[in-house]
Amino acid sequence: MRNVILVIVILLVLAGGAFFLSSSRSSLPTPANQEKVLSLSFADYEGKEIALSDFAGKPLVINSWAAWCPFCREELKDFSAVQKELGDTVVIIAIDRAENLQTAKSYSDALGVTQDLVFLLDPDDSFYRTIGGFSMPETIFLDKTGTIVDHKRGPMKQDEIKQRIEKIL
Repeated sequence: MRNVILVIVILLVLAGGAFFLSSSRSSLPTPANQEKVLSLSFADYEGKEIALSDFAGKPLVINSWAAWCPFCREELKDFSAVQKELGDTVVIIAIDRAENLQTAKSYSDALGVTQDLVFLLDPDDSFYRTIGGFSMPETIFLDKTGTIVDHKRGPMKQDEIKQRIEKIL
């Protein structure tokens, strides 16, 4: 009986590990969802409507974040640092998930990154759903043709952000 329990425990650990690895890997949205991503529009902090297609011809990094996400805090700072380093070579867009303006702006202001990135509000959480969001944060990387080249589930540090950006430059 002891051996049976041990085998069951080992199988559960292996299954859990396989699930973790598969959920942390990149997966690209379908071509239909890729077109939907580029057709989405959101309001910025000033209430101006911004379409993702407005950035056509530029490499884009689009991050889904929220104030309640503990991993987003450092990642937004890292995105800010990378944006400052790379300048207008790439556009980094941070899309807040279904929070109001006051919550989102207070959070980015407290981090000192509001002026460094393009911050957009998504009250309907449409971006996250369109990319098949599964974890937090989630980030997609589009080359200058608008093709989604990479999709990262989970947080990243500066080095990984820069490595993934190299793929779209």
